Amino acid sequence: MHDFFESVKYNDYSQWFNEKSGPEDIRELHQGFNAVNQKIKDINKDKETQYLYLEKILELIDTGIVAYSISTGNVIWINESFKELLKTPTLKNIKFVKKRSQNIFKTVFEAQHVNGSTITIDTEKNKAKLLISTAHFKMNNEEFKLIVLQNIDNTLNQNQSEAWNKLLHIMTHEIMNSITPISSLAETLQAEIKLNIEDSKKYPIDTNDLYLSVNSIQKRSEGLMNFSKSYRGLNKITTINASKVYVRELFDGINNLLKSSLKSKGIDLQFIIDSQKLQISMDAVLIEQVLINLIMNSVDACIERDQPKIIISAKTSSEGYAIIKIRDNGKGIPEVLLDKIFIPFFTSKKKGSGIGLSLCQQIMFLHKGQIQANSIENNGTEIRLVF
Repeated sequence: MHDFFESVKYNDYSQWFNEKSGPEDIRELHQGFNAVNQKIKDINKDKETQYLYLEKILELIDTGIVAYSISTGNVIWINESFKELLKTPTLKNIKFVKKRSQNIFKTVFEAQHVNGSTITIDTEKNKAKLLISTAHFKMNNEEFKLIVLQNIDNTLNQNQSEAWNKLLHIMTHEIMNSITPISSLAETLQAEIKLNIEDSKKYPIDTNDLYLSVNSIQKRSEGLMNFSKSYRGLNKITTINASKVYVRELFDGINNLLKSSLKSKGIDLQFIIDSQKLQISMDAVLIEQVLINLIMNSVDACIERDQPKIIISAKTSSEGYAIIKIRDNGKGIPEVLLDKIFIPFFTSKKKGSGIGLSLCQQIMFLHKGQIQANSIENNGTEIRLVF
């Protein structure tokens, strides 16, 4: 028993007590001693493994961490990232930093910081913006301080780059939605004019149709330019350029723009209005962009269906709301995805950007309206714009 307690006193658990000879009660006691020794060895081994594992993780992360004694300044633990941020090759005592740079020492080690605040340190090589957090703790009646530093310059630059890329995706998506029908309509007019030049009697031109088509191209081109200007501040504006718009005029403009393109794809595009006098207070440029976007989504959904059809309708509800519906007989949206389609950058298309519907929702919010979606898989989709 004296030998066992001595081994415990000096943390020596290598001793093995004989379990095979001697009186039975002594052998049982030795078994107990050996079991305790083995258990303590296992616990110590687990602790060492966890410490090495944690140490390796903290060494690999790009967040700087240091822990030091408040009374002496001696560093008890530091990782390479912290030394790299402060541009110091080694650090056994924080007073070493004070000798190299009074400003850095005062900013990092002496100043009181609210966790999550930012600081700027100026080293010999560059100036860095850092996120700083601190904590105090005690061990063996000695007080220590933990400081965590994270370089946020790279994160800010990366976020800025991602924001620009997303903006380019959005603008490209919306521009292409307008350019495609404009190009198709222009090609159709070009073909008709060419035939008329070759034989004006056989292929006469309806000047009224020609005027309407050219007018549609002009209006959508102007609308696209205005949309591009509006989008630059879309997140900042709180009001829109709204006026009373006859829905039939809005539908006629979209029909003239898209009918040629959709007809070539074999898609039946229909417009239905309860009343020719129906008016809605809206920013016509933005809502036209929304409708074009939604119609192009319907085109993608029903292009491979038999007798593809898209119906745009408008009416006033019994509650007095004006409602525009876009309904197609396409492949529909799976129920599990229906709640996600308005999330920015979420898309189920292989080549989709995931910004079209979120932009439509944002425009409807500016109109103090709603955009709602109902869909049955393999049976079509209906989008409702509620004003």
